[in-house]
Amino acid sequence: MDLILKYFPDLTEDQINKFRKLEELYQDWNLKINVVSRKDIDELYLRHVLHSLAIAKFIQFKDGTRIMDVGTGGGFPGIPLAIMFPNCQFHLVDSIAKKLKVVNEVVEGLGLTNVKTTHTRVEEINETYDFIVSRAVAAMPTFVRWIKGKVAKKSLHEIKNGVIYLKGGDLADELENFSTAQIFELNQYFDEDFFETKKIVHLPIKFKG
Repeated sequence: MDLILKYFPDLTEDQINKFRKLEELYQDWNLKINVVSRKDIDELYLRHVLHSLAIAKFIQFKDGTRIMDVGTGGGFPGIPLAIMFPNCQFHLVDSIAKKLKVVNEVVEGLGLTNVKTTHTRVEEINETYDFIVSRAVAAMPTFVRWIKGKVAKKSLHEIKNGVIYLKGGDLADELENFSTAQIFELNQYFDEDFFETKKIVHLPIKFKG
């Protein structure tokens, strides 16, 4: 928890309480339904919570922003972002029901009212969002195909609507055909070694009517 406060010292008391409660909820539910590895549970704040919050260093979502988290798994990056931005709407989507069972229990345990979840493949979703976030669920060409038609036309931010993707390693090949994609190194935000090879990719997506 100190790690979160190190980089986000201006959290409200409610946000601090929710972030504190995360560990207890995940440890409890992970014993019943394994969605996070043992090592990752022990380093939950570094490997999952702070990693998710890299997006909050990249962009400050304005009130009313609609965000979909594709392949949310155990609720990352969606749940930490929903705590950070209580006046934004988050839609967490995953095709694996047992993962969403944990997500739903954590959302309920935290009393988050700005999160909804759907058990489906993202291609089946018929809504639009300002931003679509994810943590490396597929190579970018595949991901862009999945989310076709799901990015809203009107932009609320200087950063253009589109994909905000958390990924590591060499991205040259998969981004080769995406000339507008920008890569941001997470070690510009965080000092820990874990972030040395981690990146954010922002890919603006033009609305196709």
